[in-house]
Amino acid sequence: MPLELYDVNQYKVQSLLSKIEEGEIAIPEIQRPFKWSGAKVRDFIDSLYRGYPVGYLIVWKTEDARLKGGGASGGKLILVDGQQRVTALRTALIGKRILDENYQEKRIQIAFHPEDEKFEVANPAIKRNPAWISDIGVLFSSEKRVRHLLSEYCEKNHIESEAKKDEIDDRLERLESIKNNLLGLIELKSGLDVEIVTEIFIRVNSKAVALNAADFAMSKMAANEKYGGHQLRKCIDYFCHLASRPEAYGTLARDVDFVETGYFQKMSWLKTEMDDIYDPSYTDMLRVAFMSEFKRGRLADLVALLSGRDFETREYKEESAEKSFDRLKESVLRYMNEANFKRFIGILRSAGIVKSAMVGSMNAVNFAYVVFLTLRAGSAHHEEIEELTRRWYVMSVLTNRYSGGPVESAFAQDIAMIDRLSARASLDQIEGSELSDVFWNVSLPGRLNVSVKTSPYFKVFLASLAKANDKGFLSRDHTVRDLLLGDSEIHHVFPKSYLAKRGYTKGVYNQLANYVVVQSEINRVISDTPPTVYFKAAREQCSAHASIALGSRPRKIYGSIGDAEELRANYEQHCIPYEILENANGSLKELYDDFCEERRKLMAKKMSDYYRGLSSAAP
Repeated sequence: MPLELYDVNQYKVQSLLSKIEEGEIAIPEIQRPFKWSGAKVRDFIDSLYRGYPVGYLIVWKTEDARLKGGGASGGKLILVDGQQRVTALRTALIGKRILDENYQEKRIQIAFHPEDEKFEVANPAIKRNPAWISDIGVLFSSEKRVRHLLSEYCEKNHIESEAKKDEIDDRLERLESIKNNLLGLIELKSGLDVEIVTEIFIRVNSKAVALNAADFAMSKMAANEKYGGHQLRKCIDYFCHLASRPEAYGTLARDVDFVETGYFQKMSWLKTEMDDIYDPSYTDMLRVAFMSEFKRGRLADLVALLSGRDFETREYKEESAEKSFDRLKESVLRYMNEANFKRFIGILRSAGIVKSAMVGSMNAVNFAYVVFLTLRAGSAHHEEIEELTRRWYVMSVLTNRYSGGPVESAFAQDIAMIDRLSARASLDQIEGSELSDVFWNVSLPGRLNVSVKTSPYFKVFLASLAKANDKGFLSRDHTVRDLLLGDSEIHHVFPKSYLAKRGYTKGVYNQLANYVVVQSEINRVISDTPPTVYFKAAREQCSAHASIALGSRPRKIYGSIGDAEELRANYEQHCIPYEILENANGSLKELYDDFCEERRKLMAKKMSDYYRGLSSAAP
């Protein structure tokens, strides 16, 4: 017989809203910004009015934890799919306020034009126009009924015809009857694995919206008030919002109930924090807190743990659920601790990651923070913490360890290995297998043979320049670090327009090996001048009479370097095989191909030296 995974029932809109208000169904998104626009809420109400299908809602009740006395904990149903539709009903019909993207509370008020049978989002003009009922919510409150509203409407619009009154009465009755519309509710059986619930969601949802275990874990928290899960969930949401938008502090501070929990004080330091190198999402924060505390990589396991599952006995126990919530709370507090968070950011900066655009992989940042928190909990020496955190981050970017594929499997494997061996022994083992001489001399130059400026390898190369405090290309005074943080451009050594005019395509002239970090002023002077010309001019500038004699300056000054040794050092810092350009012969294709091939090798060598130098680097 087929496995029974769910039941399908029909509920009236009014009954469904009552279950939500009474807490029988938990809506995780209530305390998070509402994603629908007012126009989308309007269209949804219009569909209900006209009797159009609006899809199924999906609820899921995870396995009940067992109480010490043997009974079930009686957990709530969690709304898995339909959060936006239900929230739209609550704000439009019963006047509930929602949070916008700025965490400001507001009401989406829907207006109805009975004569035209048209819905609109209420605005000042509509509210002044008596032809509109500016808030359909009045029909669903106890204050007014159809007959009262009909009387008022006809009086304001001077309607005396009985036939017209009957027509408007029918339309108001039809509007009010929305509360009796039936909505399909798919009730997933308890005990289903997160993977099965996700698959059902994708197959039922026509838009196949991505849904992951982090969403389920956050939903599980929101549904649990007994152990403060709803406030912990809000803590994670608010921290991530403040991390990216510190100006929202005043708005969030108005949430008195949350402020009294003590969580808000723990994150108040964010109100003046403008660093954007690591602005986590709730998934990022949840992953790090979970992995660093529970030493597991699959967030689906967190859902089971918060449900009370004991992985050793395979039973669900109330005390296990309580313990899991307590452990997660403590881990979240460690994650958002000001000293921990700022020190971790400082470690990334010490590796040359000076701005958010240089982050090669958010998953790599997340696991590096897991390494940091794990080492901190183990009372490792601060130098060891910094070294291993830096190396683990760069290693994982270079090897694409947490990019694409089964990311959670890699997380699970690595956190288990660290727990079994140690962070240092684990890293040494990974380096031995994946960062061999073959990687640095063969694989990495090959991976640099791409034309994507956002390549994680190029970001590591930029970090190597920033970490070494190298100067900008052809610059005497400005460092790459300063240029990346300020007025800089990624310049083509062989100018883009110069190559494009000669038939080269975007994929060819945008090779990573053709990029350098340069001051915008120098870039403008170079313009579309071929490198064989401006490299020669830069060398000539280094002669005493060409670079410093006031009466003999060349028409163009390519950079500010006036010493030949300094110029060669600048080329070497940027891995420029300048001999190829200064001794050019043969065709442009041969010159460009030789240049790019040799520079990729030099870039890989610099990245190798950079990585090995992280072992003893100090922030």
